[in-house]
Amino acid sequence: MARLISTTVRLEPDDVRALRRARADGRSASELIRAGLRVVAARYYQGRRPPKTRLFASVSTKLGDESELFRELER
Repeated sequence: MARLISTTVRLEPDDVRALRRARADGRSASELIRAGLRVVAARYYQGRRPPKTRLFASVSTKLGDESELFRELER
């Protein structure tokens, strides 16, 4: 594994609460931040394939808004 580099990230209070909930589920803050970075910065990697995140991020406008999936539950 490559050497890891430390950096400082300033988070909004909502993000901190989400990280605490994730930590309660056994996911570390570092793990989540690295996975999120890979999703957002995937197009900036050069000379190799972007790292796998095991997440799906689509830019298709034909998929619709996920809030539509739960519309009936909100009534």
